[in-house]
Formats: sequence, structure tokens, C-alpha cells
Amino acid sequence: MPDTDGASPRRDGRSRGGAPRSRSSGRDDPLYGALDLGTNNCRLLIARPARDGFRVVDSFSRIVRLGEGLSHSGRLDAAAMDRAYDALGQCAERLARRGLSARRISAVATQACRIAENGADFIERVRRGTGLELRVIDPQEEARLSVQGCLNLFDPAAQAVLVIDVGGGSTEMSWLKRDARGELRTQAWMSAPLGVVTLAERHPEPEPSSPDWYEAMVADMQAAIRAGGVEDAGMRDLFARGAAQLVGTSGAITSLAGIHLRLPRYQRDRVDGLWMTSEECRRAADRLMALGPAGRAAEPCIGPDRADLVLAGAAILEAVQRAWPCERVRVADRGLREGLLLTRMRQDRRNRRRRRRGGGQAAGAAPPVT
Repeated sequence: MPDTDGASPRRDGRSRGGAPRSRSSGRDDPLYGALDLGTNNCRLLIARPARDGFRVVDSFSRIVRLGEGLSHSGRLDAAAMDRAYDALGQCAERLARRGLSARRISAVATQACRIAENGADFIERVRRGTGLELRVIDPQEEARLSVQGCLNLFDPAAQAVLVIDVGGGSTEMSWLKRDARGELRTQAWMSAPLGVVTLAERHPEPEPSSPDWYEAMVADMQAAIRAGGVEDAGMRDLFARGAAQLVGTSGAITSLAGIHLRLPRYQRDRVDGLWMTSEECRRAADRLMALGPAGRAAEPCIGPDRADLVLAGAAILEAVQRAWPCERVRVADRGLREGLLLTRMRQDRRNRRRRRRGGGQAAGAAPPVT
């Protein structure tokens, strides 16, 4: 699946806040970079601030499968580290060509580097070899950043929102509920230690694929949700009454949307923000199963790199839909990187306002990386 090309896009795929309307969209405005090294992907966005978000200047995405075999060995595999290192080197080159200073680069690593015995060693190798300072974030921050990146897709009428971010090695879920002032506040969150890579490794695909195999993946994820201990989050009745919204962000979910739309090629402007019913999600999963590995690899919205993982993502989404019944899910081609960019840009704006008022950080001092 091609990389995202915007962060606060309109349905026509362009970033909101075009040049005539944007307060900060000129070539002289500072650039910011956000890099996310996950269990499956290495992704980079470079963008400039705009009035209603930001405009993407450059982007990069590569499937590196850093967590391949990690669930069995507890360590990052040498070949997987080499793939990720090569992708990170290309990210570092792009950042250098754009002249980004370290203070405007937010680079994070997630589940694979969190749990691998040699994760810290790999982070140090990356620092020495590329100059990138990867910060390993915990599941709670990962969930928070994913929520920040999806804010523009929240339905103003929804009384509650559940954001599900399906990664390669884990799945983060955040429950938000409107307070008395109508503002959404996080009520609960959890991180399930299952993502598309780990679930697929637990359940190798049989030949031919079978509904029992798919149901076993769903049941595994359902058990992980129960083990997470989030029973109600004070919102079960809102889901039952149809007053809650489900937002799903991940390559697996956007691929599922592409299959549902039967796109001849992946089109972000048609996928990002798309509403899919639970039945449409199930039908797309059934079609993926019927295609088999070779057929999925030939699909332009999946390709060979995701062919063995996309059904694990569909199973994770279905498990969440069963646990928290919601008639529709809104598909998000955005998430953690967008959250990183927005968080850093807002922090810099706050720092500038404090300096203008004569307090806070001294002029020229760099804020901490978030």
C-alpha cells in the first residue's frame, strides 16, 4: 500500500488549509519530521505547519518486518535489523537533504524495540550509524499519539469514540467520552500484545485457508482484549445505543478498505475517512480468504509484503467489533506520525507565545523532543 501523502486531508486527498487560507504554508516556514519505526513498517513524514494542521513536503514508507520471528526468539533477527537499518538510513538522508535540525525531528520506535532483548543495542547502532535518535515510547504514549493523529475524523455527534491502532507487534485501543462541556476525554486505554505480525506467526495460514483458522485468530485477539481488563470504560451503553464511533488506523485496515472498494490502485483520498459497516468489513475479509496468498499478493491495495498479514489485521478488527459492537468503523490513513507532528508543532507554538510574553523558555532554547 502506498504511503500516506497528507495529514489533515480533505476527501480529495489534499491537505486542508491550502496556500490562500493557510497562515503558515510558505517556503520559509520551518520543516518538521516524524519517524515511526514499528514492528512491520518504517515510516517518515516531513511537513510544514498550516493553519488547520500541516502540509506534507516528503514522505517515505517501507515494510521492514523488524519484528519477524521476535515472538519466538525474544530477539531482533540480524536480517530484520539490516532491513530496518537500511530504511532508517534513507530516512536520515531525506531529513538531511531538507536541512532539518534535530530539535524538529521526532523519531520513535514501538513494540519490537520495546520487548526485544537486543532492542537497545539496535537503537544504539542506528544512532551511531545514521545520527537518528530513536526514542522507544511506551504503549500509553503510542495510543495517545494515534488518537492525536486521528482527531479530524471524529464525528462531532459521537458521544464516545474508540480508536484502534493495529500495529505489527501490538494493538493499541483508546476509549474517549464527551464530558459536560462536550469535549472528548480519554477514559481508558489498553495495549494488546498482538499485532498483524505476531498474530500471523501464532496462526500460520493453512492450505487452503479456512474459516476455522480465521476464527482462531479472532478468538486469540478476543482473549487478549479480555486480559486487558477494560470491561466498560463507562461507555458500554453508548455503544449499545449507537452513540459511539469506532476509528481504525493501520495498513491492514486501509488495505481492507481498498479491497472493499475494489480499487485498481490504492487511492488515499478514497480510503482515508471512509465509513465501512461491520458487514462490509466481514465481506472484505471473506474475499481476502477466498483469494488465497497468491491472489492477495496480486491485489494492488495489498501486494506481496502484506499478503500474509492482512487477514490477521481483519481478525483483530473483527474481535474489537465483537467486543464493542458498532455498526460502522471509520477508516484512517493516518495515526502515530501525524500525532507526532501535531504535538511538536503545538508545543513550539506554545513556546513562542511564552517567549513573546517574556516568560517560559529563553529565546533560542530548544524544547525537549516529544
